Amino acid sequence: MAAGWRQKWPCGYRFVVLSVMLGCVGSLEPITTGIAIATASALTGYLSSPRFYCRFVECCEEEQPLNVSALEADLSQKLFGQHLVQKVILKALNGFMRNPNPKKPLTLSLHGWTGTGKNFVSKIIAENLYPTGTKSKFVHLFVSTLHFPHDSQIPLYKDQLQSWIRGNVSLCERSLFIFDEMDKLHAGLVDAIKPYLDYYDHIDGVSYRKAIFIFLSNAGGDLITRKVLDYWNEGKSREDLQLKDLEAVLSVGLFNNRNSGFWHSGLIEKNLIDFYVPFLPLEFRHVKMCVLAELKDRGFEPDEGIAGDVAKEMTYYPKEEKLFSDKGCKTVPYKLDLFL
Repeated sequence: MAAGWRQKWPCGYRFVVLSVMLGCVGSLEPITTGIAIATASALTGYLSSPRFYCRFVECCEEEQPLNVSALEADLSQKLFGQHLVQKVILKALNGFMRNPNPKKPLTLSLHGWTGTGKNFVSKIIAENLYPTGTKSKFVHLFVSTLHFPHDSQIPLYKDQLQSWIRGNVSLCERSLFIFDEMDKLHAGLVDAIKPYLDYYDHIDGVSYRKAIFIFLSNAGGDLITRKVLDYWNEGKSREDLQLKDLEAVLSVGLFNNRNSGFWHSGLIEKNLIDFYVPFLPLEFRHVKMCVLAELKDRGFEPDEGIAGDVAKEMTYYPKEEKLFSDKGCKTVPYKLDLFL
């Protein structure tokens, strides 16, 4: 960070400003002149400091604070039907950010069907870590189908991925990396970053221990849905599900699934993923909550009638029970347009 702001404020800047200011006080009394010199020195010191520069340009905050209350409010008020996600994300981030010397980067793997909130949660995390959220220059998004489209280019992609991560963490240890569409990532590619997620103090002089890696995937959605459906058939509430009921199932399922992005991955084999975060399928009541939230975002009063009508426009599965929205809340904004 220091090198960055010094490039903007050359070392001679303070001398020039101080000289100009002192030129205006040459005829003052000694005491007044002394005060003027002290004031000029303090002012130029402030103008050339990182604090002043970082008011206009985003700087890397190595000891970045986390507003736990704000994060908790965002997760509880904006995310629906995901009690496990709320609990795990809050505890994982709070514990990691409060630790001045973590042993490894925080690695989260988010799983569930489309529309259940995976991208939304990664956005909430970014917004609570950086003032500009996902627009921050320290937040890096990789989309499998966009950045790694060709099977024949895997060796090149591995080199590029390592270079991108190494370069960005060298600039800021508190970097956030988001990998979307992991279920479409070529098998073996993710292992290129395995060394950066491991328990190393440094690799070639760079420490990765304060970085955060988040993987988003539809893979495992079938396993999660099956577990929730079993609970429903047994007359249990989905809110009774605990993380331990799904984590082991997810890790084994992903490791053995060729279309998961983690097929026979060293990240799973070496236990480098800290939390497998299951996003449960959303029910009719959750879709209604999404509609009410969308109405509020658009400046409308909450309307239970409209919320119910929009939720009815969604399609649900399994075929007989019609319990879960097959697109979660993903198409809610477009369905709502039909009723406004």
